[in-house]
Amino acid sequence: MRNIDFWEGEAYGFEEKYNKDNNKDLPRLDSFLVEDGKKHSCMLILPGGGFDHLADHEGENIAEELNKAGISAFVLYYRVAPYTYPLNFLDAKRAFVHIKENAEKYHIDKLGVMGFSAGAFLSLALTEKYDMTFNTGNGSLDNTGYRPDVLGLCYPVISFEDESIWHKGSCENFFGAEKATKENRLSFSGELNVRDDMPPTFLWSTFEDKSVNCHNALFMASALKKKNIPFELHIFPDGRHGIDLATNVEGTNQWFDLYVNWLKRQGF
Repeated sequence: MRNIDFWEGEAYGFEEKYNKDNNKDLPRLDSFLVEDGKKHSCMLILPGGGFDHLADHEGENIAEELNKAGISAFVLYYRVAPYTYPLNFLDAKRAFVHIKENAEKYHIDKLGVMGFSAGAFLSLALTEKYDMTFNTGNGSLDNTGYRPDVLGLCYPVISFEDESIWHKGSCENFFGAEKATKENRLSFSGELNVRDDMPPTFLWSTFEDKSVNCHNALFMASALKKKNIPFELHIFPDGRHGIDLATNVEGTNQWFDLYVNWLKRQGF
């Protein structure tokens, strides 16, 4: 099922002038369900792209591999620059709420979220701020939220505090350059905002990644440990940034099997 109407009409903040280029026909939610009449666990997948574009190799292919493991999936193509926060965040929040509240229709029981690079940042923000309420001049826009059952972070953008490791482009595209203030950066820096009720988390990155420093994943793992949140972390030696399934990178190509094994141990 493609282009699910998860906003139930025009998306909040939609601008016709942006309906082109990297935002053409966005936001969009596509389903990849395991359809055998039984209930299955499910993951919402958020591709990366630095909030400038969406990496098309970090969506459908991942969903199809999850399906082979008996796990349903949705891929969210959220809005990117010149759209900025909170619209990118609200796309993720509303998509997650839609799936959760239609779980019977989709034959879903457990529901988690995973993302790649900037999509991992958005997945983490959704998890740490799932109960955040947004208001407009007309009152409450959205006060409904659900905590993901698990969280998957793939070569993730995490920290907006430490400028020695942050991904500046993701930060400025997420907020808009003028709103990327220290206050906003700290409020969304993942390692600084770990909740007591964070779900089990899987993280992986590579030592070789020159775009998003693997310290992002290491800092996040350390923050989870301090809160006694269970996690599994893998830092592989080889692989550039954005290698999705890492099919041709020996060693790193085991990450997906490790991830599925971990998901199964979480009851997925």
